[in-house]
Amino acid sequence: MTAQQTKAPLSSTLPPLIFGTATFNFQYNKDPYELDTTGLVQRALEYGVRAFDTSPYYGPSEELLGEALDTDFVHENVPRDEYFLITKVGRIKGDEFDYSPAWVRQSVERSLQRLKSSYLDLVYCHDVEFVTEEEVLGAVKELRRIRDSEGTIKYVGISGYPLPVLCSLAHRVLQETGEPLDAVMSYANFTIQNTLLATRGIAELRAAGVDVVPNASPLGMGLLRREGVPFGSMGNWHPSSNELRAAVKRASDFCDRYDEKLEVVAIRYALEQWTRLGASVGSRGDPASGVPWQRESNSQVGGSRLGVSVMGVSKASELEKTMQVWRSILDGLENGEETARRAGRWKRDHEWSLNRQKAVQILADGIQEHLDEYVDFEWESPPKGFVPKAVREKKRLEAPVDDPWFTPAASPQPEERPCAAAAEALPLR
Repeated sequence: MTAQQTKAPLSSTLPPLIFGTATFNFQYNKDPYELDTTGLVQRALEYGVRAFDTSPYYGPSEELLGEALDTDFVHENVPRDEYFLITKVGRIKGDEFDYSPAWVRQSVERSLQRLKSSYLDLVYCHDVEFVTEEEVLGAVKELRRIRDSEGTIKYVGISGYPLPVLCSLAHRVLQETGEPLDAVMSYANFTIQNTLLATRGIAELRAAGVDVVPNASPLGMGLLRREGVPFGSMGNWHPSSNELRAAVKRASDFCDRYDEKLEVVAIRYALEQWTRLGASVGSRGDPASGVPWQRESNSQVGGSRLGVSVMGVSKASELEKTMQVWRSILDGLENGEETARRAGRWKRDHEWSLNRQKAVQILADGIQEHLDEYVDFEWESPPKGFVPKAVREKKRLEAPVDDPWFTPAASPQPEERPCAAAAEALPLR
């Protein structure tokens, strides 16, 4: 009997709202070391958030998250077994991947060190579309070996963008190992612009026995914003075409006419709709409905599974706004009046939430009309002509020399800049 067979399913404990820390990276911010990452993580824990998603590919994200969790505040108030740590293996750089068992083992060991933890709750194979199915299968088997023999991993999954690849791999893992994946994380596939995860993905992933399907990037990696795609130190990296960006600008102008911001509507739409549409591949973990410093039960917000979403923020004001939206969504559930009452909110917040849901749906209809042919449009991943670099033989536990910003001392100097990826749910790729 494997360790997995003796453990509760992931869906019984994973919180439905996950803090994605891809924003702790140069792709979304000029210098992530300038961010108050420790303050952000502490504030998230105070709000009741109990899951964090990161990756070695996200620059200094693992290091910053590990430091933020290694504080007296966290040690004194939130025991390690009360929050989830989620990370990834396989993607090293933009064009470099290594899914070999040896590198998987080294990557897990390094993540444990950076995150200052004796175990990882969930580990994904990162961006599976960039390598062969055989490589992914080998990495999944190695992660499960570590899970069963060493106990430093609890659950195993895959992440990526193209739904056909994710579904094909989920079926193959089940067929060839006899055990389904615990989780398949999709990003930018359930947004106000692209709902294919709900209309096509869920049925296939459920058929492959997948327990949980977290939805990441409800803003399409920052595409669905009034300001347009984010620019960090890595420049114009977003894979969307100029035509798609122009359609998003038209949709944003439409929102402006009704005194709304595109990103506000898009975030609410994705989080709210996914709690319902993603419920069959959702979870029953702590919902973070707002009761201060009390471990909450999913039964307090109705007991049904809730679709799991990944949010990402860069500063406290974004976190506060995202949590306000999330809690308002919970207020609109079946027993939302009681949820609001226990959390000290207005007795009519349930009614307000239902009215806001209707307004957002009307605005969503208008946004999708303006997106026109780009509704359910997917960009290519990997892009045409992509050729991954040959795996380098040298030890990769050290920062590559061509990645200059891995320490605070080597970071760029502070400068004024617009906020990157406001209230964006990530991770990137």
